[in-house]
Amino acid sequence: MTDAFHIDVPHTDGTLAVMALSGEFDIATAPAVRAQALELIADGHPDLVADLAGVTFCDSSGLGALVGIWRCAKDAGGTLTLAAIPDRLGRLLSVTGMDSFLPVHPSADAALAAHPANRTIT
Repeated sequence: MTDAFHIDVPHTDGTLAVMALSGEFDIATAPAVRAQALELIADGHPDLVADLAGVTFCDSSGLGALVGIWRCAKDAGGTLTLAAIPDRLGRLLSVTGMDSFLPVHPSADAALAAHPANRTIT
């Protein structure tokens, strides 16, 4: 039995949006994640934070979806940042070299706080 998969969007503000994923991020669920991300980008939120705290499993389809979302966000002048990645997924990102272009933060709040759109210039 697989974990039920959910996508929530708990935060949108200006160009920023957070997608909170929970359950198994795999070949069956990756298309829905990509579709949600593309919808957010089209709605004017090209700076995405993928909160992966609730992800219990991620296969190559999930990794592929993240790369595709990163490319779409980049093409729209935005970014993709990962938050609260599980240890196993962190190792996969490191082994595949994805950690070199996908910033990672310990939580969605930390990712939002670190985003240039939320920094004040003094």
